Amino acid sequence: MGKVTYSLRYLPLFYDDLEEHIVYIAEVLHNKEAANELVNEIEKAILDRLPNAESFEAYHSIKERQYKYYRIYVKNFTIYYVVIPKGKENKIMEVRRILHNLQNREKNI
Repeated sequence: MGKVTYSLRYLPLFYDDLEEHIVYIAEVLHNKEAANELVNEIEKAILDRLPNAESFEAYHSIKERQYKYYRIYVKNFTIYYVVIPKGKENKIMEVRRILHNLQNREKNI
């Protein structure tokens, strides 16, 4: 049995969430540097997780789901992703949402 490889995919909803958070930080809080830094940290965290996407504790949700949700924490935000089988040794790490830690998780994911 070979090593599992993961490809990366983002849902449009993730990009919508990210844009909302970045615009708020850059334009409402007037901190473009912090917004750029956050984007860089999010990108790094996702890419660092990619080689071992399923090696972390799954998120225990109240809702029944087709795929387990996993989390990545970056500052005051949580990134949610699932792993979707795509053949015997290939899987997709699908990044679905990024929520501020004060947002209602059960309502939004």
